[in-house]
Amino acid sequence: MTKPFRYTSPVPPKSATGVVADVYAQMATDFGIERAPTFVVLSASPPLLTAAWALLRESLLAGQVSRTDKEVVAAGVSLANRCPFCVDAHTVLLHATGDHRLAETIARGEQPDDPSHRRLLAWGKDMSTPQPFPPGAAPEHIGTALSFHFINRIVSSLLTETMLPGGLQRIRAVRSAAGRSLSRTVRRELVTGLSLPLLDTEGEAPAWAAGTAVGTAFGALRTAAELGAGLLSDEDAALVRESVATWDGVTPLPPHGADLPRRDERPGARLALLAARAPYRITDEDVAAWLAPPFTDHCLVQLIAFGAIRAVARVEATLSLSAPTP
Repeated sequence: MTKPFRYTSPVPPKSATGVVADVYAQMATDFGIERAPTFVVLSASPPLLTAAWALLRESLLAGQVSRTDKEVVAAGVSLANRCPFCVDAHTVLLHATGDHRLAETIARGEQPDDPSHRRLLAWGKDMSTPQPFPPGAAPEHIGTALSFHFINRIVSSLLTETMLPGGLQRIRAVRSAAGRSLSRTVRRELVTGLSLPLLDTEGEAPAWAAGTAVGTAFGALRTAAELGAGLLSDEDAALVRESVATWDGVTPLPPHGADLPRRDERPGARLALLAARAPYRITDEDVAAWLAPPFTDHCLVQLIAFGAIRAVARVEATLSLSAPTP
């Protein structure tokens, strides 16, 4: 049970109780994956777990927009964030939609044949570009993209890169078979809003999703993740906010960025900033420098989530209001 997790030891799903068990049950039905490590790792903080699940469910899984289109967006985001675990996952889920050629095209790092899919993939990689979808589809597309800007950072910070034992997801036949096993679930139409009663927090919905289940879930996630700032001094929390605010939302953090604090001086601020801008660069030494009593698994998850939501907020601020591409 602990193998996918780099630094935490989540309670096994079979031992979960309360709202955590309720999330797992809904996830098994609506996502088709009973013990997705992506969410199990958040179980140390039920408000984070419920909000992250609600945002993914209401944007990617439910709604009226093509699931294939949203998976392409999610794949673009995951490629931009250098999250191989998530790229593999979306490749499998694209197989589940039945578009096997598209799935393998993206897996090979190539451009889709369909111009609309090319535009969606490119927008997922850089959301400051004009939105290639009509305004009515914005909540689902933007919600999906920002959901994975958050999830990618959680995964890269706290999970290993291997989606399946032995890296079996690298084999095309395995990816296809895994997708086919999920096809019935992926192609089901879900009732919008059923995750909202699980939420432990509330927050203001963003303008791009006002009055929607996606907006409610996004507001809840922002509230839950911002709680991680309380684990830092006011000075360190301000440093994280200011540093991420000056980022363009796309450019990777240089290997020895001047705005990255030293591990032995400000380890918490360093971890949060790495989670925001380069989670794949978090090392055992970075975590060990901060994760000592009284800090716990819950604290580590919350701190990483704070960095992740700061990045999400910065990417959200770059959204283009340009007219959709014809």
